[in-house]
Formats: sequence, C-alpha cells, structure tokens
Amino acid sequence: MQQREQIRPGVVRGQWHHKTASGRVQCDLCPRHCTLSEGQRGFCFVREAQAGEVVLSSYGRASGFCVDPIEKKPLNHFFPGTSVLSFGTAGCNLGCRFCQNWDISKAKQMDRLTDFAGPTAIAEAAVRAGCRSIAFTYNDPVIFAEYAIDAAHAAREAGVRSVAVTAGYIGDAAREAFFAPMDAANVDLKGFTEDFYRKVCFAELGPVLDTLIYLKRETRVWLEITTLLIPGHNDSEPEIDQLCAFVLDQLGAEVPLHFTAFHPDFKLLDRAPTPPATLARARAQARRAGLRHVYTGNVHDASGQSTYCAHCDARVIERDWYRLGAFELDQGRCRHCGATLAGHFDDAPGTWGARRVRMPMLSA
Repeated sequence: MQQREQIRPGVVRGQWHHKTASGRVQCDLCPRHCTLSEGQRGFCFVREAQAGEVVLSSYGRASGFCVDPIEKKPLNHFFPGTSVLSFGTAGCNLGCRFCQNWDISKAKQMDRLTDFAGPTAIAEAAVRAGCRSIAFTYNDPVIFAEYAIDAAHAAREAGVRSVAVTAGYIGDAAREAFFAPMDAANVDLKGFTEDFYRKVCFAELGPVLDTLIYLKRETRVWLEITTLLIPGHNDSEPEIDQLCAFVLDQLGAEVPLHFTAFHPDFKLLDRAPTPPATLARARAQARRAGLRHVYTGNVHDASGQSTYCAHCDARVIERDWYRLGAFELDQGRCRHCGATLAGHFDDAPGTWGARRVRMPMLSA
C-alpha cells in the first residue's frame, strides 16, 4: 500500500470537498457540509481550508494507543475474547453534551496528539502485539477518514481486521470509501428523535439511520449498535420501542443492540447515572420486540452481558464485564441445538480478558 502524499508532517489533502460559487471550500465528508474560508477549520477542528482544498491536519497523529478487549468497543459477536489495538485522534463532528471522551473529542490543541504512527506501523504493531484487529475509536474516525482508510488497508494486507467505532455521521459522498476496508462497526445510535439529536448532540438523526441501513444492506461489515440511555432524555419506553422497531424492520433481528449506562460528564452534569433497572427494562423491551441479541453495558450485569442462542435460548457465551466464561459454540454453532449464531467466531474464544495495556507508538 502506498502512503498518502503529505503536504507537511501530519497534513494530507482531503478527499471530499468542492469549491463554492463564493470562492470558499465546502467539506463534503459529513452532513455538516462546513463552508470554509482560507485557513478556517471545520466544526471537527481537524479539517481546514488551505489553498482551495480541505486538508486533514491529524494524519499519522494519535491521542494514544492501547490494547483493549474487543468487548470494550463494544463488539460481542466479533471474535470474542480477542485483543484489539485501539486509537483515536482529536476533535469530533458531533457536539454531544454528554461526551464521555470529551478531553479528546473536544480537544482544540493539536498537542493532544502525542503519538505518531503511519498506517503500516499500526498494522505491524498490531501483529507484534498479537491483536486480531485494530479499532478507530475514542473520537469519531469519520473526521480522520483518510488516516483510518489507509490504516485499515494496511491492516488487511497484514491479516489484521479493522473496526470503526463511530456515530455514523458521514455524508453520502464518503460513506462507501470509508467503510469499504472495514470489517466491523459499532455505530453509536444516540437516541431516536430528531429533537434529541439537535438539542443534545448538535446533529441530525437522518444521516445516522442512512448509515445503518447502508451498512446492513450494502456491505459485509459486521454491525452492532450502541445506545447510551440518559435519564429523561432518550430512555422513555415509547422512544425505545421506536428504536427497536427500526432495528427489527430495517436491519434485522440478528443485529446486536447494546444499551449502556450514562454517567454525568462534560456539559451534562444535571442528570443522575442511569439506573440498572432502566437498562434491564430497555433490554426486555427489545427482546419482546423480537431482537435476538440485546446487551447491557457500563454496569455489572452478567446475565445482560452474556450471549444466548436465538433458537433454544441456551447461554452460549458467558460474560462478566469483559471476562469470558463458558463458551458453548462449535464453529459458530450452538452446542445445545446446532443453530448458527450470527457473527464472526473462532473455534475457541480469545484469552485476552479485561486487560488494557498502553502501547507507545513513535514511528512515522
């Protein structure tokens, strides 16, 4: 794979933009369509107008690399128990008031990006560390799309899978190219009303739903969904019913759905943490609606975090937080009834456990 030509260290030409009649440059990467004057940065902060183009100013630069359990992404049906080399950059194209990685996603200084690694170096580091995959996470990889795409291609050449942990807020022009080298995605569906997206996330719901439908219908990317339930904002029974109906009707009963617990952070400090009972209720709603693989997260709930056969309801993967217990699958089939479990599975689970290991990267 050829390295992308750099204008200067950390800066490459962006792929998705056009000049407007006024002489400005419009970024077409995401639905914001930021229209920029020379030297002006977009909402995400890392994309900037230079010489009539949009450039990405965080290429090859990261806020840190860690080896995590794949279940932390969260992905429960994608090579359980394996390790994933995870990293992010800075900035974001959403403005979520509850952001739990706000020190990274809302960073306005490039000195947050203290680690350096090109795509090939990332793939080689994943191989050395024994990671089954790499994950673009911590902040949304859509905004550093060129870097993520190149790293995913390099990983594929090295026999390593790639995972996008994203809010799915990407424009039509870039969606295909961004997801083409990805093997799995966890899409953060923030809520299920336009009002919530506008007032709490400073974004729109429609493009996220378009991304989910595209991933399921037009790609072979393994898809899981996460919704962080915030008391009084997006946790009502009617809204959860609507969300579950969309997943069932448009994406299918086999797509795993994770309901995770909120804790007060960033600019949303006036809400209490999500009660475990709310997560249990949402999970029960989703299961009644017909979704087969529904999980709870950010709380201790071994029952809600384990995987059950959709055919006989036997527990086939036991989980307690990020630790795996009993594993009742043979070649992806339930040992009790022989039904195939949707997802990607090895004959035996990985043994990484709940460890999180910081991995310094200083290779250009």
